[in-house]
Amino acid sequence: MGITVHPSAIVDDGAQLGDGCRVWHFAHISAGARIGRGCSFGQGVYVGNDVAIGDNVKVQNNVSVYDAVTLEDDVFCGPSMVFTNVHNPRSAVVRKNEYRRTLVRRGATLGANCTIVCGTTIGAHAFVGAGAVVSRDVPDHALVVGVPARRIGWMSRHGERLDLPVSGHGEAACPATGERYRLDGDTLTPCNSPT
Repeated sequence: MGITVHPSAIVDDGAQLGDGCRVWHFAHISAGARIGRGCSFGQGVYVGNDVAIGDNVKVQNNVSVYDAVTLEDDVFCGPSMVFTNVHNPRSAVVRKNEYRRTLVRRGATLGANCTIVCGTTIGAHAFVGAGAVVSRDVPDHALVVGVPARRIGWMSRHGERLDLPVSGHGEAACPATGERYRLDGDTLTPCNSPT
């Protein structure tokens, strides 16, 4: 498949991009970035040196993936969403040795214009709504919205909202695939494949 890099984009020597990656207008991939297969980087995207990105990750326009961020496979970063890496920045104080690591687990969606405060983990297949500000860990499959972000429900791997309470016990099926999920307190797990 090869790698597609728009003539206006910059991919620094040393950057590792997997087969099938696409780097669009005015994007910049730094030398130390490690990127898997089939990823797409939209217009104006920046990827730092100390960044690891899995396979099939989509980073939409105007997103900066700063140092100390890891995106696992199948993560979606919506347009203009924001990562941070310093908890208490000051222009006059150098804090590069104080970066807090951020981990976005497999299949998570980060909605347009949301902000992920450094030092947090976004769980597998979690869904962060547009404009939310995440300042603490998000469980697997959780749907979070607001400022600060709070859990309002649960999402299937397919990206469909499940008919379950925010916390408690129950089972529900994904409306698109039929895959079933079990809620036990504050933990949601898939329980079987559709029949």
